[in-house]
Amino acid sequence: MKHIVVLTGAGMSAESGVKTFRDHDGLWEGHDVMQVASPQGFEANPELVLDFYNQRRRQLKDVQPNAAHLALAQLEQDYKVSIVTQNVDDLHERAGSSNVLHLHGELKKVRSTGNPNDIKDWTDDLSLGDTCEKGYQLRPHVVWFGEAVPMMEKAVEVCYTADVLVIIGTSMQVYPAASLMHYVPSSIPKFYIDPKPALSTSENITVIAKTATEGIRDLLERLP
Repeated sequence: MKHIVVLTGAGMSAESGVKTFRDHDGLWEGHDVMQVASPQGFEANPELVLDFYNQRRRQLKDVQPNAAHLALAQLEQDYKVSIVTQNVDDLHERAGSSNVLHLHGELKKVRSTGNPNDIKDWTDDLSLGDTCEKGYQLRPHVVWFGEAVPMMEKAVEVCYTADVLVIIGTSMQVYPAASLMHYVPSSIPKFYIDPKPALSTSENITVIAKTATEGIRDLLERLP
């Protein structure tokens, strides 16, 4: 069974109504990125940061997986499928995908500020005073700017074993995630779906300049 590795970014969930954090002016929902997505921002104003992610978490209750999420889940009937996503939503899982690796964390999880390995499922608002069993404040289980990406090594291992690479809805500008395409075998077919692709078609990369839900239909016709 061929192994398809799928790298997904914000464009994967945009058609479900999930807002991208970053606005056109570079602000995140009106905030400087370092205010709401950095350890320094959390230390300076933890209530602002918790509220920012509480709003994102609430939004997940109002959105559903789109046709592209569902199509990737259905691919598991004929292929081994590994999804490596930069998204912190749970739409891949809700669509039925069984092998999802979240590079940048998950909105519906929190972790202890005293122990990064103490991770809990969390679906409601997170407030100051919510602590782990040892009394440390809980924080969003999201990788902030300046922090390590703990799942990167595992993602690289997944990419090494790909027979096909599919990239959907990402600018390929955010590192280290953007480097993952360089860890797949050079000879395998690669497909890049994005309405404003940052890559151009080459010998081993087929660019499909469409949205996720439109491009996935083209992809299904071209998969080996």
